Amino acid sequence: MAYVPVPKDLTQVKSRFLFGLTRRQVLFFGLGALTGVPFFLLIRHSVNTSLATMLMMLLMLPFFLLALYEKNGHLLEAVLGQIIQARYLRPRRRPYQTDNFYAALDRSAGIHKEVNRIVQTARKTK
Repeated sequence: MAYVPVPKDLTQVKSRFLFGLTRRQVLFFGLGALTGVPFFLLIRHSVNTSLATMLMMLLMLPFFLLALYEKNGHLLEAVLGQIIQARYLRPRRRPYQTDNFYAALDRSAGIHKEVNRIVQTARKTK
């Protein structure tokens, strides 16, 4: 009898589109090929073939990373967005500030006393 493993977490299951790849992977591999191959064909006559191949791979690498990289369910653009926010957009130091309940009661009582004092002085002047 055949045994088929069924994953317990169905959110990890991704539908396969072509050759066991997802649509996203096919799209980014296609974009990488559409940018890398013409670049290689244009540059191979001006530099040697091995250098042209290395430059083509460097040009295609971001597309492959976008297609394949996933960490903890987050895609590469989400991870890069979080890194940019944490390093450049948000403040580096976030001071820990608390609002003590008893300090808030003390401030409230002080404000209440001050209001009563103002009301008493207003009554005396009338």
